[in-house]
Amino acid sequence: MSIKEKTSGLQGEIRLAGGRVGVLLAHGLAGSPIELRFLAHGLARQGYTVHCPVIPGMTFGTDVLGLSRWQDWYRSLETAYEELAAKCDTVIVGGLSVGSLVAMRLAAKRPEGISGLMVFAPTFWPNGWAIPKALYLFKLVQQHWLARLFRFHQRPPYGIKDERIRNFVIESFRADGRTSESLFARAGGLVLEFRRLARDVKRVLGEIRQPTIVFHPRHDDQSDLKNAFLLQRRIAGMVEMVVLDDCYHLVTLDRQRNVVMDRSIEFAARLTAREADAVVTRVPKGSAVAE
Repeated sequence: MSIKEKTSGLQGEIRLAGGRVGVLLAHGLAGSPIELRFLAHGLARQGYTVHCPVIPGMTFGTDVLGLSRWQDWYRSLETAYEELAAKCDTVIVGGLSVGSLVAMRLAAKRPEGISGLMVFAPTFWPNGWAIPKALYLFKLVQQHWLARLFRFHQRPPYGIKDERIRNFVIESFRADGRTSESLFARAGGLVLEFRRLARDVKRVLGEIRQPTIVFHPRHDDQSDLKNAFLLQRRIAGMVEMVVLDDCYHLVTLDRQRNVVMDRSIEFAARLTAREADAVVTRVPKGSAVAE
């Protein structure tokens, strides 16, 4: 099957045309859709329509002044969902890291239109083993003017366990004009909005009743496994957990990306089959469709 991808550089959205089942994916904080490209193409090869949008404020380079709020991120993903839902009968949403929080909020607020949820390395707070302990002091910061005085730098391995993949990703972004500073630093205002988003999403987890699959590394350098356990406890619907043993935070890029892709495709197929069975069950006996 030929797959036509519409993109605009490494920061550009990914649109892959397919059938009447759509998958909407949100990237991580200050990241880009490239983080989800491997997974997006895997889903598209199975016939799904896939959209990985640019999310103004969350996508790298879209809010240099730091004026966006988490509500802007959510509205952007909601708009992308409405566009996809207009073309598809079934929609599955998912997200990586902080992007998973925006996807979860969308699933909670749009229960009638979203059939399932795929969550990759969910992050309610960056508490992995590579995160500096000084970041915990930032929890005391409540105002944007003060938050803007902070800038948080990541340290190796930058969410990728495989050194070869890590170097490839770094060089790919540098070729697109991103400096090391922009790659591995997060502005304080952005982190403050992420914290506010996480607080809001925690309040609505009990409203999520769609089937959910969660992928999380056992040794995540950015986000401890307890972030995933929170979803098991609080999401109201069925939660399927996949604990990965040979990758770090960017599970859609790292060593076990094939496992993530295969299990995501399997989850989507089961969900689609269940939706089809439900439609058949609702058709009255003796109707023209049933006959």
